[in-house]
Amino acid sequence: MKFRCNQQDLSRALNIVSKAVTSRTTIPILKGILLEADENGNLKMVASDLDITIEEVIKVEDVEKGSVVVQAKLFSDIIRKLPGKELEVEVAEGKVVIRCMNSEFSIVGMPADEFPEMKNEEEGSGCIEFDSELLKSMIRKTSFAASIDESKGVITGILTELKSDEISMVAIDGYRMAISREPMVNTEEKSIIISAKIMNEINKIISDISSDSIEKIKLLINNRKAVFVIENVKVALRLLDGEFIKYRDILPKEDKIQVRISRRDLLDSIERASLLSKEGKNNLIKLAISDNLITITSRSEEGNVREDVLAQKTGDDLEIGFNAKYVLDVLKVIDDDEIIMKFNTGITPCLVHPVEGNSYEYLILPVRITGN
Repeated sequence: MKFRCNQQDLSRALNIVSKAVTSRTTIPILKGILLEADENGNLKMVASDLDITIEEVIKVEDVEKGSVVVQAKLFSDIIRKLPGKELEVEVAEGKVVIRCMNSEFSIVGMPADEFPEMKNEEEGSGCIEFDSELLKSMIRKTSFAASIDESKGVITGILTELKSDEISMVAIDGYRMAISREPMVNTEEKSIIISAKIMNEINKIISDISSDSIEKIKLLINNRKAVFVIENVKVALRLLDGEFIKYRDILPKEDKIQVRISRRDLLDSIERASLLSKEGKNNLIKLAISDNLITITSRSEEGNVREDVLAQKTGDDLEIGFNAKYVLDVLKVIDDDEIIMKFNTGITPCLVHPVEGNSYEYLILPVRITGN
């Protein structure tokens, strides 16, 4: 095998494909990247950890067809460090030789036939098309709320629900829940669960490719796997099995107290208050809601803080405690200037949603405080 290409083009592609490489595997070949050149001037690069497989194809020149598996980290590091000029890669007698200007490397290659064969997961798949910015936004607004505990099964993933006129994404970890909704015409109704960790990698890939150049992102789904097609990159991933929590049953059916407030003012005040929110090691902040004011307090051995934020309140007065991080995570992914917060009691969840519409909903469990 032999080919020539631009160093920057190859380095960029390797950066994307390498996202599927894991150092935790006990299978040596999975620490590598498959390089496969064909007679049409295409170089296909593939990496996989068996849960996610990423493939990208770039154009190369002076091709002698063939294939080899290279150590992902070593090969990527070499290519990244070379000058931004044309380079040549040649495979001979089990060695992979890389030449660029005054540099020449020779590294060990592995047989391509030892690399796991990737089945064509696109056959028999339904297809959904996304605007790239919409997909990135929905992932950003939900993925943070998925559980990071691998033993928790499906709640480490994001539930994606397709209805005839809407798409929604839902994540939950037992302490908070995130729901993002967008209008979308779908030819079939379907629900799938995709690992939040993998969805975050999809977000990074879109950013690496430059979402400005992406017209549409395709999502192909069959019973076992899903494939994202982003320009000349394919990301095949295993769907999570199991039944997702019936999240609609968790949403409060009524609210006794409603607050309309500036998202930025609340965010800034909680960030300051959280500097001293170490009581009980749960980042506790207390919100006292009365009249048209929310008073935020926190304390630790180092001191205490009080912040007052103007708000429009209807309903009774209330005192409630939260883990500051859980509230901040929500406020940071919302783009609106103002939000609505709904409460019932000091020991029941708070619901955050837009002033108008239902494009998002966030449920945050409170922390029990003295007196509640």
